[in-house]
Amino acid sequence: MKLFDAAALRQALPYLNLVDAIDAAFQGGFTVPVRAHHNIDVTDGQGATLLLMPAWSDDGFLGVKTVIVAPDNALKSLPAVQATYQLFNRETGQPLALLDGPELTARRTAASSAVAARYLAPKNARKLLMVGTGVLAQHLPQAHAAVRPIDDVRVWGRDAENAQARVDELKAAGMNASVADDLAESANWADIISAGTLSKKPLIMGEWLRSGQHIDLVGAFRPDMREADDGVLLKSKIYCDTRAGTTKEAGDLCDPLARGIISDSDVLGDLFDLASGSITVDRKPDDITLFKSAGTAIEDLAAAMLAYKRLEG
Repeated sequence: MKLFDAAALRQALPYLNLVDAIDAAFQGGFTVPVRAHHNIDVTDGQGATLLLMPAWSDDGFLGVKTVIVAPDNALKSLPAVQATYQLFNRETGQPLALLDGPELTARRTAASSAVAARYLAPKNARKLLMVGTGVLAQHLPQAHAAVRPIDDVRVWGRDAENAQARVDELKAAGMNASVADDLAESANWADIISAGTLSKKPLIMGEWLRSGQHIDLVGAFRPDMREADDGVLLKSKIYCDTRAGTTKEAGDLCDPLARGIISDSDVLGDLFDLASGSITVDRKPDDITLFKSAGTAIEDLAAAMLAYKRLEG
C-alpha cells in the first residue's frame, strides 16, 4: 500500500486538473451511500463531529474517508479538519493507498466550489473576497482562479494576524492579495464571495450585496451553523453540491428551509444537474447566484483516484 502525504498531493492535484476530474465524476459512474454522521462529546468545548464517507466507482476503485471536525482546534493551533483517506481496489478489496486527509479534503473542497463557479459565476469575475482564515483560505482563491480571471483577492478574518498570514500565502502562490478591513464594503466590492468558516452566526448580509455577484458558501456544515443571513438566500438563485446533504445538514439551507424562508423549489439544482447538463443556467447580468456545499464522498474519491493515477503513472 502506498502512502501519499500532503506534499505528494500538492504535486498530484493541481487545481484545474482536479476541477476537471470532479466535474467529470458528477456526470456519472460513482456510487455514494449516505455518509455516517456522529456528534462526539469532548471534555471541554463545543464538541466534534465524526464523518465516515464511502464511495466507489464503475472503473474499479473504492474509497473511504474518516473525518473528525473539531471546531475548537483553532484554539490549539491545529486544523479543524482531521482526516485520513483509504483507497482500495473495488474488485479485490486490496488496499492501494493511504492519503493525507486534510490536504485531500481542502483541495477537493476548493475544486468543487470552482466546478460550481464554472457553471454559475460571471465569466469576467476578477475580484474575490475570502471570508475566513482557516486552511481553505489558501485553497479557495486559487481554485476559483483556475476557472475565472481572478486577479484581486481580499481576505477577511476576525484575527488580523491570521488574515495577513493567509494573504502572505496567497502572494507566495502568485496571487494579488490584501487584507480586507471592512467586511461590508469588501462584500459589495467582490465579484465572488467565498466563505469557509465554522461560524454559528451569519457573517454575510443580504443588504451588502449588489447585482451580478456569485456567493460560495463552503463552511457551516452543521444545522446550527450559518455563514449568510436570510437576506442573502432571498436575493440569490440557489444551487448546492448535493440536495440530500445540504438541505438536511448545512445550516445555510436547512435552517431557512425549516422556517419557511425558502422552499425546496428555490434550490434550483446541484452539481449532478450542472455537470450532466440536465439543467441549463441562463445567468442574467443582474443575477446573484449562490452555491452551498456540504461535501460528498464523490469529490474525495475523484481526487484520490486522480492522485493515485498521476503518482503511480
